[in-house]
Amino acid sequence: MTKSVKIILICLVVLLFVFGFYYFFSLKKGNQEEASEQIVKVKLYYYNPNLDKDESGNILCSTKGLVPVEREIPLSNHLIKDTISLLLKGELTDIEKAQGITTEYPLEGFALKEAFLEDGLLTLSFVDPNNKTIGGSCRTSILWNQIQATAKQFPQVKEVIFLPETLFQP
Repeated sequence: MTKSVKIILICLVVLLFVFGFYYFFSLKKGNQEEASEQIVKVKLYYYNPNLDKDESGNILCSTKGLVPVEREIPLSNHLIKDTISLLLKGELTDIEKAQGITTEYPLEGFALKEAFLEDGLLTLSFVDPNNKTIGGSCRTSILWNQIQATAKQFPQVKEVIFLPETLFQP
């Protein structure tokens, strides 16, 4: 072999090595990105009035009517906030609706602004510019209980406080 052919072959081997190295590490990086997009199952608590009746058929407006529906969301550092925000979207499937599950969420303008957890106490701060969380003790109790039950699925949450305190007033 001539000297120029040897040089060309060496250059090809080096190029193949460089491209192989780049390809290997770009695949590894892609797999790490996929792994960081972990999905977690959470429960959103909606309401089924058929499960919340007394012997006479009267709706009790209690937690007996709360029904967990499972959703998958990306794992994040704000899992509780993300879960409650998803609850507030009020997205039910056709199957869930057919099972009698209902919700008044979403409420126009109502949104979770902040969630702060310390020593088991979860403080949820909302905005409600249109006062959509008021109106009847039964309705407000169900709305409040849906959020509280959704928050308390997380073992680190022992108690939930809602801000401002004017929310969920009959």
